[in-house]
Amino acid sequence: MDWSSSLSGLAGGILIGLSATWLMATLGRIAGISGIIGNLITVRPRGDSAWRLTFLLGLISGPLLLMLLGGGLGNVAGTGIDVTGRVIGAPAGGVALMLVAGLLVGVGTGLGSGCTSGHGVCGLARLSPRSMVATLTFLVAAIITVYVVRHLIGGGA
Repeated sequence: MDWSSSLSGLAGGILIGLSATWLMATLGRIAGISGIIGNLITVRPRGDSAWRLTFLLGLISGPLLLMLLGGGLGNVAGTGIDVTGRVIGAPAGGVALMLVAGLLVGVGTGLGSGCTSGHGVCGLARLSPRSMVATLTFLVAAIITVYVVRHLIGGGA
């Protein structure tokens, strides 16, 4: 077991929980990324954009700062054969497939009235029945997708 990765994951989970709690306690807002970005782009409520921009800048600057401090890309493998034991490899489907997948995720968050961060982190913490159903749906869809891609289509790792 790689304790370094486990401790990094634990620290990241604690920070996500603390930031979601802080956002709810101070602004009464849910830390759902699709809602934060969606309302920033489409609605732009007066006086509501500053915290949304700050939150998004934190999401981007945190990993960049970690990389600048020598943390690397974490558990992400580079191109070619990975001999370091890293789990996550480079995208196999190419940019076009990634764009289509991203658009489908956007459509799904619209249909599901939120994303995994909103439902899975914040909704479950509030014991929201709707979030419990949404999170279960996300997990089942992910399991089915992995099975289809790895075993029926023959792609993936």
